[in-house]
Amino acid sequence: QVQLVESGGGLVQAGDSLRLSCAASGSTSGLYAMGWFRQAPGKEREFVAAINKNGAFTRYGDPVKGRFTISRVNTKNTVYLQMGGLNVEDTAVYYCAAGRTSLSFSVLLSVGQYQYWGQGTQVTVSS
Repeated sequence: QVQLVESGGGLVQAGDSLRLSCAASGSTSGLYAMGWFRQAPGKEREFVAAINKNGAFTRYGDPVKGRFTISRVNTKNTVYLQMGGLNVEDTAVYYCAAGRTSLSFSVLLSVGQYQYWGQGTQVTVSS
């Protein structure tokens, strides 16, 4: 069992940067692949970024490639999402997720591959 708590969201202006954090507790976070998703009002939950267990491999959704960076520090049980060049289309609730996988290099891309979710943190970008 893993508990996830996101933080770092807020109201920013277009072009600003923001860093989200996801603190994990319970079972050792290094056993899980981690991901960030987002959901805007009236839309489905969307893949943002994912990272494998040891942080060596990452993947990004097309809308955020080149602007966002996912990272993790397993000794702190924390995953980060560094967001740059924010625009109004990035406005959403951002969720952290943890997924079990037996493969150390696996990066999980879909909602259904994750077993544990945080409560989300709101990111609002004004123009």
